Amino acid sequence: MEAPYILHMLSPLKHASPFDVNMALDAGFTSAVPYTNVELGDVAGLTQDAIFSRGPKGAKRTGIFIGGKNAILALDMLAAARKAMFPPFQVSVFADPAGSFTTAAAMVAKVEKALKAGGGSLSGCGVAVFGATGVVGFAAGVIAASEGAKTVLIGYDGVVRVKALAELAKERFKVELAYADGSSESLKEQAIKDAAVILAAGRAGVQILSTAQLAKAPALRVAADVNAVPPAGIEGLGAQDDGVALKGTKAVGIGSLAIGGVKYKVQSGLFRRMIEAEKPLFLDFRDAFALARELVG
Repeated sequence: MEAPYILHMLSPLKHASPFDVNMALDAGFTSAVPYTNVELGDVAGLTQDAIFSRGPKGAKRTGIFIGGKNAILALDMLAAARKAMFPPFQVSVFADPAGSFTTAAAMVAKVEKALKAGGGSLSGCGVAVFGATGVVGFAAGVIAASEGAKTVLIGYDGVVRVKALAELAKERFKVELAYADGSSESLKEQAIKDAAVILAAGRAGVQILSTAQLAKAPALRVAADVNAVPPAGIEGLGAQDDGVALKGTKAVGIGSLAIGGVKYKVQSGLFRRMIEAEKPLFLDFRDAFALARELVG
C-alpha cells in the first residue's frame, strides 16, 4: 500500500483557514494537518520532523503549506522551511497567506488579458492599487511592478504605511513602487487621474470609488475589484463582470467572482503540482502568477 499524501499546514494565527484545508483535500492530499500559532522560529523544527519521519520516498508524498495573513512573514517561513531541508530529505512548500498570492495573481492576470484585448500591456502601464496595505493589494502591486507597470500604492490612512511597503518591496523584490495619499475623496481622485488600471483590494463591503470619480480618470482602461460583499469597491462593477463596459468610463470592469474563479484554479493547481512533483517545489506569488497567466490565456 502506498503512503498517503500528507500536507502540514503552518499558520501564525489562532486558526488555520478552513478554505485552505478544503482546497488541499479537494486537490488530492489525503490528509491536511493544521499547526496554529506557529512562530518563525518554530518552522525549522516542524519541517525536520516532517521530512525525517518518512524517508526520501515518503518525502515526495509530503508537503508544507504556509498560511496566515502576512505576506512577508509567509515568505520568511517558506525560506526557513527550505533552509531546514537537504537532499534527499526535501518536500515541497507552498506559501499563500490568506489566499493573497493566488488572488493577487488571478487579479493581475485577468487585468493583463483585458489590456491585451485592447492592444495594451502591463509594461509602462499606470496601475493604482487601493487596499495596498492588505496582503492582496500589496502582492498585486508587487506582481504588476514586476511586469513593468508604473504602480502606485494608495493609502486610505495616509502615506506612512504605503511608503514603508514601497521601501520594503524595493529591498525585498527589487521593484519600484510609488505611493500616494488616498485619505480623502479629492486625494483619491488625484491618485487615479493618470491611471490606466485600478486594482481595488480594500475591505469587504466598502465602496472605494464612485462612478463620478472614475469619470475623472480619462486614461482608465481596466478596473478590477476583489470585494464580493455589497457594495462593490468600485461603483457599478458587478461581481460576475468579466470585461464588461464600466458605466461613465472607457474602461472595462472585472469583478470578484471572475477573479475568484481563476484564483480557485490557481490554488488547486499549485496543490496538485506539489502532489505530482518528482523534485521539491517552493511556490509563492511568482509561481501563482505564472499559472494564472497560463490559465487565462
